[in-house]
Amino acid sequence: MGKKIEKIGVLTSGGDAPGMNAAIRAVVRACAYYNIECVGVYRGYQGLIEGDFKMLTARNVSNIINRGGTILKSARSKEFRTKEGREKAYKEIKKAEIDALVLIGGDGTFTGGMVFNQEFTLPCIGIPGTIDNDICGTNFTIGYDTALNTVVDVIDKIRDTASSHNRLFFVEVMGRDAGFIALNAGVGAGAEEILIPEEDLGLDRLLESLKRTKRSGKSSSIVVVSEGDKIGKNVFELADYVEEHLPQYEVRVSVLGHMQRGGAPSCFDRVLATRLGVKAVELLLDGKSNLMVGLINNKVETTDLDHAVKGQHEINKELLRVSDIMSI
Repeated sequence: MGKKIEKIGVLTSGGDAPGMNAAIRAVVRACAYYNIECVGVYRGYQGLIEGDFKMLTARNVSNIINRGGTILKSARSKEFRTKEGREKAYKEIKKAEIDALVLIGGDGTFTGGMVFNQEFTLPCIGIPGTIDNDICGTNFTIGYDTALNTVVDVIDKIRDTASSHNRLFFVEVMGRDAGFIALNAGVGAGAEEILIPEEDLGLDRLLESLKRTKRSGKSSSIVVVSEGDKIGKNVFELADYVEEHLPQYEVRVSVLGHMQRGGAPSCFDRVLATRLGVKAVELLLDGKSNLMVGLINNKVETTDLDHAVKGQHEINKELLRVSDIMSI
């Protein structure tokens, strides 16, 4: 039987994602509901090392469910990767009498939590917050749905210009080494081709596809490229290659960049973050640790943090097939 949980710390780490504030709000208010204290840790693991803490009440998190980013800020901490840095963090945690942590972030955040738990047996529960949707153990990560809607909205606008000038646009989207954003946004926005790391389309096949598109009567095209795709060294070199071999196309590149991370979270992300935040607190109160909460088939489920980090979240093969049919 572990120590009774009386005070929970909550932090956000790694890249920000829309819905993180909704998750923070859920953790704080669940703590208030169960009559335990909640401490906000500012600037992720770096704030943990420096003791940058603030007591949070239900009223402190009013009017943040609709805000993008994270009120607790985020930072990447090189110091926390060292044994000495983690020892400093643990001293600050003991000083603040924090009994457990809720970690909102991605695989780097969860890896840090696992190491910390192994060294100091401090209970930790992870909440997946990343636009990349590349965490195993959940169908959706917090921020992914909002990022998708942002990308589709931008591609819709780019298509207006592409069709007006008979241009081919390469649109690079985020996703690191995962193609979830590219595939789903590409299908949703009606892209002619979608390039993702999980499927090597190859230059020859891409050229043939674009030729076929031209022959079919299309005067403009959109190719969505995941930033982790390996078909070319980068999207600009890829565009140059296509323009050289298909001179009939006027090619342009648009890199969407960090605009995909910002903005108010969608209703889906707000509800997801709220459900996962409540469950994270309840798991800690039940004596559980080293787990991630996620959504599988619309049910909140748990996964070992180790599996969440090392497991493979598979791309939807059926959606790939559908995208091929739609590109005709």
